[in-house]
Amino acid sequence: MPIYYGMDLTGWILIVIASIITIVADAYVNKSYGKYKRIKNENGLTGVEVARQILDANGLEDIHVVETSGVLSDHYDPSRKVVRLSKEIFHGTTIASSSVAAHEVGHAIQDKDNYIMIRIRGMLVPFVNFGSKFGYIVLFIGLLFGYINLAWGGIALLLLILIFQLVTLPVEFDASKRALVQLERQNILSHEELTGSKSMLKAAAYTYVAGLANTILQILRLVLIVLDRDDR
Repeated sequence: MPIYYGMDLTGWILIVIASIITIVADAYVNKSYGKYKRIKNENGLTGVEVARQILDANGLEDIHVVETSGVLSDHYDPSRKVVRLSKEIFHGTTIASSSVAAHEVGHAIQDKDNYIMIRIRGMLVPFVNFGSKFGYIVLFIGLLFGYINLAWGGIALLLLILIFQLVTLPVEFDASKRALVQLERQNILSHEELTGSKSMLKAAAYTYVAGLANTILQILRLVLIVLDRDDR
């Protein structure tokens, strides 16, 4: 629910900057993923085989690996103890499919090791869902009826999203680090292939950095709008 009411030139500049950051980040990750999804791994292992091998090697035989719909919809479900891989990753035998599968298993290993940041992120989920659902609504009502304190309350709710993204950064970087360690330790990728995997995972991580920067700019824009309304 974007809010443009009362926005001055500064607000529009922030929107443009946020849009450019998003476009550049998406282009970067798509270019990197597009390159390595065309390069077959030397072992000929599929994404599901890579995930299964790493899970078993780390004593996580009870975690299932299943196929899910969508493109790059891969994720680890900590509540059900399931690694979900998209069709292209699940069946793929490329450096990209091995890298993504290993990354998601990295989250499962974090879960096993009680990695503090993934625990904090999990605890934040219900609050973030609430903030993302009602933050803009509260902000809009506050601006519409001139209830400035209510508008600030809406921004406070949206700050929950920013906090979640801040916590997500180390979680994602750590999962990629664990993935690279496992890909090497289990001899799944060669040294040369690992270089490509590292490059691709780094590109994917930058999308989270871009998302964080985008959220900061969006919230700053909303703060300027509320301040402008408060001065009237």
